[in-house]
Amino acid sequence: MWGGRVRSLFRVWGLVPAELPGRRPLSEHAASQAGSRGLRCWSCGGPGYSGRGDGLFCPQCRALQPPDPTRDYFSLMDCNRSFRIDTTKLQHRYQQLQRLIHPDFFSQRSQTEKDFSEKHSTLVNDAYKTLLAPLSRGLYLLKLHGIEMPEGTDYEVDSQFLMEIMEINEKLAEVQSEAAMEEIESTVRAKQKEFTDNVSRAFEQDNFEEAKELLTKMRYFSNVEEKIKLKKIPL
Repeated sequence: MWGGRVRSLFRVWGLVPAELPGRRPLSEHAASQAGSRGLRCWSCGGPGYSGRGDGLFCPQCRALQPPDPTRDYFSLMDCNRSFRIDTTKLQHRYQQLQRLIHPDFFSQRSQTEKDFSEKHSTLVNDAYKTLLAPLSRGLYLLKLHGIEMPEGTDYEVDSQFLMEIMEINEKLAEVQSEAAMEEIESTVRAKQKEFTDNVSRAFEQDNFEEAKELLTKMRYFSNVEEKIKLKKIPL
């Protein structure tokens, strides 16, 4: 009873978290099509474009190749397909790739390479942002395991949790002092840390349903974090 009422109030007040962006993994058919595009360079027609190394440039003429649609973000960013990643290594990889494929470096190249550079750069940016944040990383990892998180879901979130979120939002709406704001922010940060640790353990145990439930809760607290940021912006 309470769960339905609370969820209805959340929808009216706009507190149900929205879907985070993320590239949908390729279907088996799409992957097959991509994999059969051939092993020859689009520019020189030479052999050898087999994805060795980064697979970014033709080993014969060094022309920039199109992005590989079968490659997931973890592979692209040279990370293990795991929730627990080295974010420092991720940042270094991001900088390395942008030094190779950023559009600024292709201003004097062919239009085809300019277009490929734009696509590569966008893909690398998306991959970096997705893997950097625990919430978007977890949601993306679930997608790779074939588990979708419908937009605006409150999947198996108990009424007690929803009431907790509602109380935090009410406190945030009524906050009058910097000390009170810091207290709320500290509470939210601690909860997100707890959820992140639990999500990591769930993935390590291949408990995807548990990870899904925890990530749903993280979405709600992420929504609160955004409200805190807006509240701190001086009008």
